[in-house]
Amino acid sequence: MVRAAVITLFPEMFTALTGSGISKRAVEQGLFELKCVNPRDFTSDRHRTVDDRPYGGGPGMVMRLEPLVAALDHAKAWFGRRACKVIHLSPQGRRLDCHGVKSLGKELNLVLIAGRYEGVDERFITSEVDVEISIGDYVLSGGELPAMVLLDALIRQLPGALGDARSAAQDSFENGLLDHPHYTRPDIFNGQRVPEVLLSGDHKQIERWRMKQALGRTAERRSDLFHTLELTDVQKALLEEYLRERK
Repeated sequence: MVRAAVITLFPEMFTALTGSGISKRAVEQGLFELKCVNPRDFTSDRHRTVDDRPYGGGPGMVMRLEPLVAALDHAKAWFGRRACKVIHLSPQGRRLDCHGVKSLGKELNLVLIAGRYEGVDERFITSEVDVEISIGDYVLSGGELPAMVLLDALIRQLPGALGDARSAAQDSFENGLLDHPHYTRPDIFNGQRVPEVLLSGDHKQIERWRMKQALGRTAERRSDLFHTLELTDVQKALLEEYLRERK
């Protein structure tokens, strides 16, 4: 089982993760457990203050150290003081990708820090955080949505979380490529036909078509990914065929 504690000012947001879909089923099957810890529960003033003005001036507020440290200690106690990886969701972190998700999936105990306001006191990050992770080069109102994105991607990788284990293996990025196109009934819709090869029953040709489409899509849509690949001779031939067909 993977266990995750999220330190957040808005724990109610995470019912969207545990209350529906694959992640809900993973919780019910005992594959994943989530605990939310609110730093406001570890404040000492009547206003439950968790932020203050930044030293040096400037707009916005900064999350204070003391409530965060106390919330983190509480989360670690939930793990029974077993080793855990502490992750701060931040636009300044390294970009989350498929390899990062797989690596985190090997961790049994995770603490996710979902910051708010202008950010978190840097001393907390320096002393308590193992890694900072970003889901993209843009800024959100807080770390809750990035935390849910990370957890959803991680849960999909857990053995037994998906109805068919092959689903995760065929996802985009699993082999460095984007996924191939998908079709279902009806065979014809508004004059558009499902590719004949998918109706043929010839599994070898279907797999060949799918690989060709994945190669072509990646080359056209994500050149940054494509240029990192080392294609086999068969893949090179499939890509050339795809490009000829597109012309």
